[in-house]
Amino acid sequence: MRSGAAWLASAGQDQVDAFLGGLSRDALLALPWMFEFWALQHQLPPDGAWKTWVIMGGRGAGKTRAGAEWVRAQVEGARPSDPGRAKRVALVGETVDQVREVMVLGESGILACSPPDRRPEWNATRKMLTWPNGAVAQVFSAHDPDSLRGPQFDAAWVDELAKWKKAEETWDQLQFALRLGANPQQVVTTTPQSVAVLKAILNNPSTVMTHAPTEANRAYLAASFLAEVETRYGGTRLGRQELEGCLIEDLEGALWTTAMLDSAREDEPVEMNRIVVAVDPPMTGKSTSDECGIVVVGVNTQGEPRKWRAVVLHDASVRGSSTVWAEAAVQAYYTFGADRMVAEVNQGGSLVEAMIRQVDPLISYRAVHAAVGKAARAEPVAALYEQGRVRHVRGLAELEDQMCQMTSGGFQGKGSPDRVDALVWALTDAMLEPARSYVGRPKVRTL
Repeated sequence: MRSGAAWLASAGQDQVDAFLGGLSRDALLALPWMFEFWALQHQLPPDGAWKTWVIMGGRGAGKTRAGAEWVRAQVEGARPSDPGRAKRVALVGETVDQVREVMVLGESGILACSPPDRRPEWNATRKMLTWPNGAVAQVFSAHDPDSLRGPQFDAAWVDELAKWKKAEETWDQLQFALRLGANPQQVVTTTPQSVAVLKAILNNPSTVMTHAPTEANRAYLAASFLAEVETRYGGTRLGRQELEGCLIEDLEGALWTTAMLDSAREDEPVEMNRIVVAVDPPMTGKSTSDECGIVVVGVNTQGEPRKWRAVVLHDASVRGSSTVWAEAAVQAYYTFGADRMVAEVNQGGSLVEAMIRQVDPLISYRAVHAAVGKAARAEPVAALYEQGRVRHVRGLAELEDQMCQMTSGGFQGKGSPDRVDALVWALTDAMLEPARSYVGRPKVRTL
């Protein structure tokens, strides 16, 4: 469902004139303050009897405005002096300063969103907002959870919960305080981070969620900001969290973590003397089979093995028939000027090589066999990352998601970790096996 603002933006001038011309003077004056007309879909509260509404989104996605407008909708009545659904509201942020500067006084805060005849008064000494109808909102800091002992509320707005140092304690105290009225509710506006308290809230049956990336609010953001952050963070796990607003989880016992992969980001030209394409074919050659993992890795094996470095250049994984993945693998081989293609043949045997040779008989090809489980094969490769010896180009989000779901006990994601398997074979062939038989210093080339 499109918002009124979206309809106006796409309507012709005659339609806009007819719409505005049909409004009374009072309606025209009220229109700028009618958030339900201008709001994006993720900024409007879901239907149903929920206790907690989590608005999760990227930076600048309009979360603060949605939270401020929800508070307005709770405390305001039909007329400025009429009571609303809520009379006592808690405003909770990481610090008192952040609540004041973002939630109360900010450009998208409560005061900026309130029409003149309904605008509350801010009492800095008491850290309190008071509306013309007598409703009040008190400010609380997550640094002081015990300050929520004693007060009681029928509504609450919680901002950036995922970054609070004492998130669980503060959240728990707020739940005990949220006990007034027939249906006390709370809104959480946050950029997602993989913290226990946020995951517990999202898993609660009484929680509803709306979500939007930064891009959804582009009409209200500087074009230069969007271009800069997309260039810098697009295609990274950090970008998926901060721009797409996705909850990126790190599993207990994971061989790779978000922090490890973010620190492995490669932005400089890479010197390499060897490039390998690794293929992990699906068990069957049908178009409905698992993905075929295809990963390209370059290495610089100049000097002693402890000085060797690698960079993951591309993830060409694809789902399709055996002809589709064989052509994709050969395309990656020539696009990156690879020296070798390696392919796991435990499932397909000689048919894997036959499919590759059908596409190009001159490929430098080597078959590899898995003698141990996936996790055991992955652990030595994960150790290379821990040592800072493997870097990643941008644009490998799907591969990195699989990596962070590979634990010492096996893969915890859905399906088969085909991309990770291909990565492991590539780095094993490019770094681990040559290190066992190091003989000299090869020449270096730049890609």
